[in-house]
Amino acid sequence: MSLSSVTIVGAGQAGFQVAASLRQGGFEGKISLIGDEPDLPYQRPPLSKAYMLGKIKRENLAFRPETFFQEQNIELIHDTAVEIDRQNRRVVLKSGEACDYEHLVMATGAHNRPLALPGEDLNGVFGIKTLADADALSPAVKTARNVVVIGAGFIGLEFAAIAVQSANVHVIDMGQRAMARAISQEMSEVFEDTHRECGVTFHFNQGVNRLVGSQGKVTGVEKADGETLEADLVVYGIGVIPNITLASEAGLYIENGIKVDSDLLTNDPQISAIGDVACFPCVHNEGQPTRIESVPNAMDQARAVAARLLGNPSPFTSVPWFWTDQGSLKLQIAGLSTGFDTTVTLGSPESRQFSVLCFRKGHFVAVEACNRPGDHLAGKKILARPPELTSTEASAEGFDLKEWEKEHRG
Repeated sequence: MSLSSVTIVGAGQAGFQVAASLRQGGFEGKISLIGDEPDLPYQRPPLSKAYMLGKIKRENLAFRPETFFQEQNIELIHDTAVEIDRQNRRVVLKSGEACDYEHLVMATGAHNRPLALPGEDLNGVFGIKTLADADALSPAVKTARNVVVIGAGFIGLEFAAIAVQSANVHVIDMGQRAMARAISQEMSEVFEDTHRECGVTFHFNQGVNRLVGSQGKVTGVEKADGETLEADLVVYGIGVIPNITLASEAGLYIENGIKVDSDLLTNDPQISAIGDVACFPCVHNEGQPTRIESVPNAMDQARAVAARLLGNPSPFTSVPWFWTDQGSLKLQIAGLSTGFDTTVTLGSPESRQFSVLCFRKGHFVAVEACNRPGDHLAGKKILARPPELTSTEASAEGFDLKEWEKEHRG
C-alpha cells in the first residue's frame, strides 16, 4: 500500500512519534500533525517532577526543536480539530481550514477528570496535564504553606514529594492506600511510609465535600467526615477521561476509548487510534479490551502504526510498562497486575531497594521494581516471551530474577 498523505490529530507523545517514525522509515508523503496547544510538541512526565523543581527548562521539554519539523517536512498545525469528514477524508479545524488525509491517526489523548465539587473554580486549585497547568502551578508551589493533594495516584504523589520540601502537605484519597489501583499492598506500604517520613499526612477512605474559599481564593478543603484542612494550594489528580468526542461524532466505535483491533485500526480502515485514547485487545491482559495511559505504550503503538503504514504490519503485543519518581523512590512496573492473586517479594523493603512479582493463577503477570532497574528490565524481557516464570520458582530461596532471565533466554 503506497500512501500519499497521513494526518495525525494530537501532537502529544503518540502523535509526534508516528510522524517521526514515518519519516525515519522512509515515508515520503505529506505528514500533517495537528496539535491544539501553542507550543512545540513536548514531554508531559517531567511537568509534575523535574520541571516543577526547575531541573528542566521549558525549551528542553520539546521532543525536537522547530528546525526538526522543517527539515523533516512535517507540517505542524496549531489548531483544534472539530470534525472528521470520513466521506471526503478530511479533518475540519476550528479556524475553518480543513486538512485532507489518506490515512488518519487519532492520538487525541485524555483530559483530567474534573473535581466536580463546589469551589473547584477558586484560585489556587490546579490539575496537572499541560505545560500551561505546570507554568501556572510552579510559582504557587514556591509560596504555598498548606497544600492539599486530592488523589493518591502517581501524579498526586509525585507532586506531594515536591511540595513537602517547603510546605505542610495533606493527601486525600477515596481508596484504602496509596496508588491502590496500580500497585500491590507491599509496594504501597513502602511508598506511604517514605512519604510520611518526609512529612506528608494521608487521609484514606475519605472523600471531599467542597473546597472552601475567601475572596475568590481557596483557603481549605472540607473532607467528607466534616473536617476542614487548611489549604492555600490544592492540586488534584483523580484520573483522566479519554478524548473521544471527535471520534464518537464521526461514528467510530467507542468502548472505554476509541475501539481498535490488534492492528490498532478503528472500524474505519482509513483511521487508526493510539495512545491514551485507544482501547485495544491486550495480550498481556488475557486479550481483554484495555486502555493504557503511559508514555511507553504511546510510543510503542505509534511505532506499530508507522510500521504498518510503511508496509510492515504486525499485531500489537508490546509489554506495557510504567514508571513514577517520588522523592528518593523510583518505581518501574512491567506488565499488568490486574486481578493478581499471589506476590513474591525480592530484596528488602526496609532498604527501599526491592521488587514485587505479581502472579495470576500461577502465571507471572507483572513486576514492580523499586530502585531496582535490573529487575524491571529482566521482568519485561520475561513477559515478552516464553517460557513462563512460575510463582514456585520465584519463591525458591536465593531466587534472582536477572539470573533466571539470563538462563531462560531463547
